[in-house]
Amino acid sequence: MVVHRAGLRRRFLPHWIGSVPVPANNDGPDDGATPSKSEQTRALILETAMRLFQEHGYDKTTMRAIAKEAGVSVGNAYYYFAGKEHLIQGFYDRIAEEHRLAVREVLDRETDLEARLAGVLRVWLDIATPYHEFAVQFFKNAADPDSPLSPFSPESEHARVQAIDVHREVLSGAKTKVAPELRDVLPELMWLSQMGLVLYWVFDRTEGRERSYRLAERGARLTARGVSLARFRVLRPLVLEVHELFTDFLPGMTHALPDPAKKRDKEKDKDKRGASAAGTADDERP
Repeated sequence: MVVHRAGLRRRFLPHWIGSVPVPANNDGPDDGATPSKSEQTRALILETAMRLFQEHGYDKTTMRAIAKEAGVSVGNAYYYFAGKEHLIQGFYDRIAEEHRLAVREVLDRETDLEARLAGVLRVWLDIATPYHEFAVQFFKNAADPDSPLSPFSPESEHARVQAIDVHREVLSGAKTKVAPELRDVLPELMWLSQMGLVLYWVFDRTEGRERSYRLAERGARLTARGVSLARFRVLRPLVLEVHELFTDFLPGMTHALPDPAKKRDKEKDKDKRGASAAGTADDERP
């Protein structure tokens, strides 16, 4: 599925892009209502920021420059976005929403897990294509684990949850059987593998990012095989262990499951209470 840049700029939600009105929510088709002036101003500031980030780099672009280029006051720019980091979060949300809409064709058509996952990854690469050079400049900021621009940061949670939900749908609509205890774990691991693809894509200099598309195809095949094998009970603990490894070291990755460390502490407390109760019972036994 090829998504052209002009089409991307028109279909982003929930913003006013180009000359085509789009609904401020995703509950149904556009009723023809024109977005408010506030929505148009917000979209204009975001569009301007993305262009300046691409032209001058994230670090060298100031909120004052964005406001001037957009034709609004600095105070107005800060009214809609508290800082450059919030503009990037707006960009993340935009990409996540565009991806959620664009994968519908694949998810409605395919039931094979590999085909569904490969299609979802290809669509993401299509959507991200116009922003490749910007991503290269911007990566050093997003790669900092302490930065609010990191995909694992609390600030990025909204876009992260949207992306994980896409993978949840990839899995739930496939004919592959999934053990109940893995239904929350696997979508997060699938999203994490997509982050690996994104990292490769950032540095991919091949024509049309051809190697990134190949990696998406092969990664989808490998993931589908892994999910299929996970139906065997003997391999399920391994999947859970891998998930726990990532949630231990990337604590912002997930809120879908309890924190593994807290879970272990609760289990230890339970064991201690059980041992204490057993000791009391022994003391009371005649």
